[in-house]
Amino acid sequence: MNESALQLMQNDLSDLAQHLTKNNFEVWVEQNTAQHAQLSNYQTLSLEQIGKTADLAIVMGGDGTMLSVARSLIEADVPLVGVNRGRFGFLTDLRAEDMLSEIDKIVAGEFIKEPRMLLATQVLRNGKVVHAGYALNDVVIKSGLRLIELEVDIDQQFVYKQRSDGLILSTPTGTTAYALSAGGPILHPNLEAISIVPICPHTLSNRPIAVNSASQIEVTLVQFSEAHLSIDGQLQIDLEIGDKIAVRRAEKNIFLLHPSNYCYFDMLRNKLNWG
Repeated sequence: MNESALQLMQNDLSDLAQHLTKNNFEVWVEQNTAQHAQLSNYQTLSLEQIGKTADLAIVMGGDGTMLSVARSLIEADVPLVGVNRGRFGFLTDLRAEDMLSEIDKIVAGEFIKEPRMLLATQVLRNGKVVHAGYALNDVVIKSGLRLIELEVDIDQQFVYKQRSDGLILSTPTGTTAYALSAGGPILHPNLEAISIVPICPHTLSNRPIAVNSASQIEVTLVQFSEAHLSIDGQLQIDLEIGDKIAVRRAEKNIFLLHPSNYCYFDMLRNKLNWG
């Protein structure tokens, strides 16, 4: 983030905190955010503490910030509202210039509450779990310099072996992210589904598919020179031949709060420049 963007963010955070305090709301600021935004007049808490204490988490930044916070607060059941200070804003849909008036409406009860599913992921190596975590957008198995060979099973049924640059397992939320760039379908967020999108498959007939969100998906790394697992494009885990990546729907959702006039298709049209 450049200096001018950082200054705008600091000003917005300060304005929002002052506005909420004047309206008799108790305000906590996440510790690292308070430090970077130089907000010294408010009580600071860790994200974990905010999840245990707050009734609403307001996230300012881009979609990446929302992804990180959502994963951190999945156990807390705290609804999230996003103020867009990023590029696309698929998840952070309040404009900074409308922030105060829209937040007033939301805290007054004028909002649409929308559940979003997450993926629970485990990496198993020699039968032992070496990594476990959650993804709001996607779980990506990616090659290094060369093709990798993957074996995909769904509900313990063999689907295919594939040679490609990798594979994207995406929630409906994530279908407007990397999966879209790789040629996958856009799934409406209220669909109970997981999309499976090959990345540059060596066989052109190997196409994206969508499966029920109750499906248990297992991907085995058969052959590669280098590969890693990426969670929401933010966490990266190195993989070894024979590793199994088990993906299923997480037991808990996160909840986004949108303005009362929010429309998913309006958002898509604006963000993707549809006519």
